[in-house]
Amino acid sequence: MPLKKIPKPADKRDRIVAEARREQARREKGYRERALKMFPWICGRCGREFTGQRVRELTVHHKDHDHDNNPPDGSNWELLCIYCHDNEHSRDQVAEWYEQTDSGDEQSRAFDHKPFAGLADLLKK
Repeated sequence: MPLKKIPKPADKRDRIVAEARREQARREKGYRERALKMFPWICGRCGREFTGQRVRELTVHHKDHDHDNNPPDGSNWELLCIYCHDNEHSRDQVAEWYEQTDSGDEQSRAFDHKPFAGLADLLKK
């Protein structure tokens, strides 16, 4: 009797990741196509216009950052070029980082350090 092949954890993980990527691509394709039909092919931030092959550089940004919130009227979307879209998400990450820091304690500690404080004594010797 042949032994049943047991899938390796890496194989199972690869299948799960591949399936998640396919599902994300399917979902994105649906709302991206709808957004491209609804809105002019212009970046909502920099105003750059896109035509032909360059339309692939135009992305759909979810205003509330919830990729599952896709109302039929497109009210949660805006078309952004890839550069403005990256900038939009980078700004959110930086803002979150600043919100997590203390009220200046970390910054004041950085300025308290005096790397040459004992240099005069060392030079005298």
